[in-house]
Amino acid sequence: MSIEPFEASIPDGALDDVVERLSRTRWPDALPDAGWGYGADLETVAAYAEYWRTSFDWRAVEAKFNAYEQGVAVAEGERVHFLHARSPEPDATPLVITHGWPGSVVEFFEIIEPLRNPTAHGGTAEDAYHVICPHIPGYGFSGPTRTAGFHVDRAAAAIDDLMQQLGYARYLAQGGDWGAVITRRLAEAHAEHVIGAHFNMLFALPTDMTAPEVWEGVTPKELEAFSRASTAVADGTGYSAIQGTKPQTLAFGMHDSPVALLAWQLEKFESWSDASLEDAFTKDQVLANVALYWFTETAHSASRLYCESMRAGNYAADPWSGRVDVPVGYCRYPGEMLQTPRVWAEKRYADIVHWTEAPSGGHFAAFENPAFFLEDLRAFGRAVRAR
Repeated sequence: MSIEPFEASIPDGALDDVVERLSRTRWPDALPDAGWGYGADLETVAAYAEYWRTSFDWRAVEAKFNAYEQGVAVAEGERVHFLHARSPEPDATPLVITHGWPGSVVEFFEIIEPLRNPTAHGGTAEDAYHVICPHIPGYGFSGPTRTAGFHVDRAAAAIDDLMQQLGYARYLAQGGDWGAVITRRLAEAHAEHVIGAHFNMLFALPTDMTAPEVWEGVTPKELEAFSRASTAVADGTGYSAIQGTKPQTLAFGMHDSPVALLAWQLEKFESWSDASLEDAFTKDQVLANVALYWFTETAHSASRLYCESMRAGNYAADPWSGRVDVPVGYCRYPGEMLQTPRVWAEKRYADIVHWTEAPSGGHFAAFENPAFFLEDLRAFGRAVRAR
C-alpha cells in the first residue's frame, strides 16, 4: 500500500470554535481547599483553560510537526500517521518510539533532533537513528479507529507493518505505557524484525501475585518502590475502569467540551509526574497534547483502546505468560506508577542488556526528563551494538 504525505493544518474555524467554547464554560463547584484531593483541581484547570483561550499557539505545535517528514499509511485496516525524522548519517539505525495514553507524539519533540543528528547534540555518529514516531491508530493525527476489536496486539501489528512499508526490515523499538505494551508485543510476536526493545515502563507482573515465591529475590528497595507505586495505582486508576468498560459514555463530554478533555488529561499529568505539574511541564507542552486530541477528535477512540484490549484479554494489567528473547533495556523512573523488580523481569525478558534508574522523572519520561531519557536510550543502543 502507498504512503501518503501529510502536513498538520487545522482549519482556522476549528481554532476559533475552541476559543468560543472555552469562553462559555460552565464551571462546577468545588469544596474549599479541595485541591487535587477529589480529582482535577478547579483553580488549575481554570488557569489552563484561560491560557488556552488567550495565549496558547497551536500553529507553533503544527510547525514542530511540519519541520519533519510526515505520512499516513494504512495498516491492520486502520489509518496510521507518523513523523519520520531521517538521520543524515548513512548507517543510522531505524528506531520506532511509541507513546501511550494520554500522550502523543508531542512528548518526543525534545529528543527527536538529538537522536536524528547526534553529532550536533553531544553524541557520536554511531548514536544516529532514523526516528519514526507513529500515532497509535485511534490517537492524534491517525484519526479515530473505524472498526470494532482494534486492541493493543493489532496496534503492534500495525506499527510493525508501517515499519515494513517504510523499508525498515529491522529496527529498534521503544515505548512506555501503551507504547510499552506495544513494544513488548513487537519484541514477542515480530521478533524477526526487532533488533532490541527499550522500555520506560516494564510489564512483567507475575501471573499469581499471591504465591509466596513471587517475592523471592525482590530487594527491600524494590519492594518499597513497588508498594509505594501500588498505593498510587489503587487511588488513581478509576479512569481505566470507565475507559475499559463504557468509553462511549465518557466520550460525550470529552468530545463536546474542551474543558472536560483538559481536566481528564490534566489530572494524569499532575498525578503521574515526579515533580509538581508546574515544575514538570510548561502550559504549552500540556496544551499541545490536549489540543491535539481535541482538534483530531480522538479522545473517544483513544480511550476505546482500553475497552477493546480488556475484551481481548491483552490489557496491560492482564496476566501475561509470554517471553521476549530480543535484547532488552529498561529505565525505572521514580515517579512511574509501575515499579518492576528485576527478578520479575528476568523471568519474562531473557536478554536484559541494560538496566538503570533515573534520578527524576515520571510516567511521561521523555516529556519530563528529556536529557536523561536521551542518554539512557543512547546507552541502550550502544549495549545492543556491543552484542
